Amino acid sequence: MQMVSDTIFVGSLNPVKINAALNTLSDTLEHDFDAQGMAVPSGVPDQPMNEDETRLGAINRVKAMLAHHQGGLNDAWYVAIEGGVDVFEDGPATFAYVAIYHEGHWSVTRSASLPLPVSVYQALQRGEELGPVMDKLFDTVNIKQKGGAIGLLTLNHASRQSVYEVALTLAMAKFHFPDLYTD
Repeated sequence: MQMVSDTIFVGSLNPVKINAALNTLSDTLEHDFDAQGMAVPSGVPDQPMNEDETRLGAINRVKAMLAHHQGGLNDAWYVAIEGGVDVFEDGPATFAYVAIYHEGHWSVTRSASLPLPVSVYQALQRGEELGPVMDKLFDTVNIKQKGGAIGLLTLNHASRQSVYEVALTLAMAKFHFPDLYTD
């Protein structure tokens, strides 16, 4: 296999996640990249129901891509974004964990949280996924590959992609200043 540089591998085929990774790394590193989505297992339920499952899902997706590439291709970036929900002191909320791996170094962090209506959270507890629940509630189609619950509940002042981009931008700090961070 030829070593591919300037490539971002994203642990999803969802265009929102692929575009968030491409936009963020291209912008923060001031470099043109190609982004390639990969269907890889998260090792957690399709709808992670707590922070630990959500974080693990993002990390597992990166590890699956690395395994697929026998430990990782030189110069390539590996990014995964896992959305989940949990109940916090102020009620149920949705958020994402992002994991970035590049040349032996990791950065993992969490996005901001979006408060969820209790009725939505209860549907998730019954085994439904957030996207389809929101589609039913707002009469939309495949909202998870568009603005997501975030777009719907913020009147499109934020979107899944914008929240993912902020989380990925923050995660990139470890790569901008590697001397300040130790793994």
